[in-house]
Amino acid sequence: MIAKAKAISHGINDIRYITGESHNKKHPEKIYRVLDNMMPLEPDAMGVWNSMQLTLSRFRPVKNSVIRIELSPSPEHTKDFTIEDWQKLWQDFATEFDKQVFKDKDGKVRNCPTNLANSKYTVWLHMESNSGVPHLHAAVCRMDEDGQINNDHNIHLRAQWAAEKVAKKRGWTTAKQVRNVNMPLVTRDCMNVLKSMSSWSWDEYKAALTKKGYTIHERKDDDGILHGYAIMKGKTKYKASNLGIGRNLMVSKLPATWEKLHYRSGIAANSKPKDTDSKQIQKPSASADYTQYKNYNPNTVPYTLSHEGQEHRFYIPEKVLNHFNDEFDYRFVSNSQELTDMAVAIFVGLLEVPNAPTGGSGGSQSELPWRDKDEDDLLWAKRCARAAIRTLGKKPKTGLKR
Repeated sequence: MIAKAKAISHGINDIRYITGESHNKKHPEKIYRVLDNMMPLEPDAMGVWNSMQLTLSRFRPVKNSVIRIELSPSPEHTKDFTIEDWQKLWQDFATEFDKQVFKDKDGKVRNCPTNLANSKYTVWLHMESNSGVPHLHAAVCRMDEDGQINNDHNIHLRAQWAAEKVAKKRGWTTAKQVRNVNMPLVTRDCMNVLKSMSSWSWDEYKAALTKKGYTIHERKDDDGILHGYAIMKGKTKYKASNLGIGRNLMVSKLPATWEKLHYRSGIAANSKPKDTDSKQIQKPSASADYTQYKNYNPNTVPYTLSHEGQEHRFYIPEKVLNHFNDEFDYRFVSNSQELTDMAVAIFVGLLEVPNAPTGGSGGSQSELPWRDKDEDDLLWAKRCARAAIRTLGKKPKTGLKR
């Protein structure tokens, strides 16, 4: 089970989105109210917002006045859920969320617990438009009814750790653990197949994976044009968009991924190991000191990437992930996860910054494909975001009315 949380300033927009009143939500009929806490009977979006504003006006103003929470359990665990079951799941999660306490190495409490139980909130069940996979959205007032602010420090960790505890208590960890173990292996097999191919061919790629024991499910349109695929291993299905890094194993990305793999191998084969030359042209790279992000530090949040068949867990500054979340807002950007994965991979040094096209006079210092040793985390994050956009493109969700 996965959970995300963030304190936001645009509370009314988020409330409209989760209640289905926003124009950005294509299928409001697939949204259901789960429960409200400490509010009038079934208010609409504006009613929820006004009720929260009433609480805030009694005490002191808060910039980020709403906490946005998403809770996504595995569909196999919730296929027979009733609304009452979803209510119980949320209440269990909120209880664990409020228990989270952060201490320093000396055992001193650094961040006090939150108090969602005594805060106004609204919780809604969303069904994904195509797959029908259910997940919860919640908007929580940042201030409780006693005038105490719900601490948003390390709020990503609060949410994820609470979700993990609830999942363990319910015995939901086994399927996720198996999937997490197998996914890097599936990715590795896909990459090895691409490396072994002398030229790009979908039929050859499919046949090679079939020989390895996988079943390939193709998604074609009425004209027979391939638009996507999934890989089956036993009874587990892996969508191509969930494999690789930056979704580079999607059907639309496969030719470019094959080309990059063979371009790199060609460069390695043709390069000559001359020490003097390498010293002259060696440039600092983003990967020079990525190990600094392998251990937890205060004000960091965990982020897991799958790269070349291996799972990598990093701890990146919270302000950096917040910047990526704002830059690639999932509500408006269709490839937000793909962009975020690539930006994080560049930031920590797992990928090199793709070279920006330049004119005859050369590029600016801000577009050089490495990180300056004195560069601020946020400035580097902004360059990583721009590099991801240059490489993948920023694709708006279709049908949005801004």
